[in-house]
Amino acid sequence: MRNSKLKKLRSILLDSGPALVAFSGGVDSTFLLKAAMEALGREKVLAVIARSETYPESEVKSAVKLARKLKARLKVIHTCEINDERFLKNPLKRCYYCKHELFSKLKAIAKQEGLSAVFDGANYDDRLDFRPGSIAGKELGVRSPLKEAQITKAEIRAFSKECKLPTWNKPSLACLASRIPFGTRIEKKTLKQVGTAEDYIKGLGFKQVRVRHHGSIARIEVFLEDVERLLGLKNKITEKLKALGYTYVTVDLEGFRSGSMNPVKKGAK
Repeated sequence: MRNSKLKKLRSILLDSGPALVAFSGGVDSTFLLKAAMEALGREKVLAVIARSETYPESEVKSAVKLARKLKARLKVIHTCEINDERFLKNPLKRCYYCKHELFSKLKAIAKQEGLSAVFDGANYDDRLDFRPGSIAGKELGVRSPLKEAQITKAEIRAFSKECKLPTWNKPSLACLASRIPFGTRIEKKTLKQVGTAEDYIKGLGFKQVRVRHHGSIARIEVFLEDVERLLGLKNKITEKLKALGYTYVTVDLEGFRSGSMNPVKKGAK
């Protein structure tokens, strides 16, 4: 089945023609970029990295370095979702406004470059998640080849490992706005506060970190197996996060959960 999925992916890529790949340097977009370059040829693929206040600068630098290592054609742009009042209000469809900003710019670049398709790295598992941004993608004609080929996250990691891609075991990424509860206004200072806090904790050797922002409270999520070690560093971490402006620093005993801030009530809009 694995080989059939890879064949299907290659067929999708070949049928698309020259393409732009929305590249974040994460597991999915890295595998997609490599597959696209192998199917279409380096000159027919353009990787585009979006820089913004909602995305850790350390990840942007890492993505640029990786794209160059893969010898991909690369373009770095700046998206301005932070200037969209609809996004700043942080409604449940926040991701829609962010992705609409991104995909609109990617479509314009693709047209300028003579590229016939725009791809994002959504995988088959993502169809089960709360992802309003995918609606923006559909509206603007952005395709998700990994999802179309029904390739799951676990399969992408396995394929990436076989290809010797350094991202095969990289922790999942998410924009910094996802650390802020829906309905709480997004501000640049909050995004910076969260990003700095996470960078600090990651610097202590934690592979996966989320600092969920609840006003004066920072709720830290790490892998369950890392909670005990995190607690062992509680004094150091508390001192740092209080210096960043938090009054209370807590540890989530359930550990890291992707999308833990997503709505859980049925019928939420």
